Amino acid sequence: MIIEKNISELRIGMYLLDITVPKGKFKLTEAGLIENETIIERFKNKGIERVMIDMDKSINMPKAKKVSAVKKAQDKFFQQEVVKARKIFDQSKNIQKKIFHDAENGCPLDLKSVSMVTDESIDLIFDNPDALACVLNIRNKDEYLLEHSVAVSVLISIFAFHLKMGKEVIRKLAVGGFLHDVGKIKVPEKILNKPGKLTDSEFEIIKSHAAHSIDIISRTPDISALSLEVATQHHEKLNGEGYPNGIKENNISVYGRMIAICDIFDALTSSRSYKQGYAQVKAFSILRSLADNNHLDKKLVDQFIQCMGVYPVGALVQLDSNKLAIVESHNRQDPIRPNVRPFYSLGPKNFEFGHHIDLSKMLEEQIVKCVRADDFDLNMEQIMNFLAHEG
Repeated sequence: MIIEKNISELRIGMYLLDITVPKGKFKLTEAGLIENETIIERFKNKGIERVMIDMDKSINMPKAKKVSAVKKAQDKFFQQEVVKARKIFDQSKNIQKKIFHDAENGCPLDLKSVSMVTDESIDLIFDNPDALACVLNIRNKDEYLLEHSVAVSVLISIFAFHLKMGKEVIRKLAVGGFLHDVGKIKVPEKILNKPGKLTDSEFEIIKSHAAHSIDIISRTPDISALSLEVATQHHEKLNGEGYPNGIKENNISVYGRMIAICDIFDALTSSRSYKQGYAQVKAFSILRSLADNNHLDKKLVDQFIQCMGVYPVGALVQLDSNKLAIVESHNRQDPIRPNVRPFYSLGPKNFEFGHHIDLSKMLEEQIVKCVRADDFDLNMEQIMNFLAHEG
């Protein structure tokens, strides 16, 4: 029996079919059981007054407490974990800004503040690596230089964590990633941000940033040899055609090979004022191609892709139900069917409340393709804000 109920009459276990009042303002992504009080409270807070319930499909839920705990953990990801990760990311950008300012003016770099914020990132990664990975997708096109350095630090930390490296090693890698591009402050902005193809002489000037970085970092008191090493080697290639030293094969450490992959991946996926970034899946294809040409370590590229997931956390995907969803976490046993949360309908185009979906268990729902927010005149800022409020 299908009946309409006032929002005050809702109970855990009722099978929700539709929102009737206010009409047309809110739309469910799918019908389903009300699993916890949080859903009911959220409906009340949004101003929903009446809903349609299928009493035949409604059940008593003796295990409601257990289901509720799972749901709360899913909601917590955007409401708390990603918000926390975003604060660390923004704090990192502010410190990065000071680092570039000090380097430009010939002042010693404040290694203490860099170590402090990278330690915060690492602690979060050990607790929940997906949160910071998700935040990497919230980027400002006009702040590429700042955000790229922070992102590379986060990526190499996540990669090293995936490879089960020790925390002390990860700390040094994170600092090296954070500082690896500091020498770009010595490169003229008109060349650094040139939208078109660089001339040979302009490319030589761009390449000089690596030597500038080495000089600045090596003069930083208490910098570790490993942090300097990864910054020094981030543009070296296995075939010896990299820079600044043109070293190859066994002369490039595993850490140098790792940061090269992280650096290129972030450069490929980042949007800048003059170009759109690639979707992550396309970037993986380019990394594989570079490995085939002996620029990058093939085994490490495959491990990096495994680490990030076929559909990385924070990636946007289009579902065959004509909805956009964000990847929340991986399914290690079924990499092509991650856990996602729908948030946007493509017909009609509007944000809508969506439940967490484990695609490995909902076989009728498929990912059509990996997309970018820009493809639909959206931006990651508004998407994350919506998800943080909706849970």
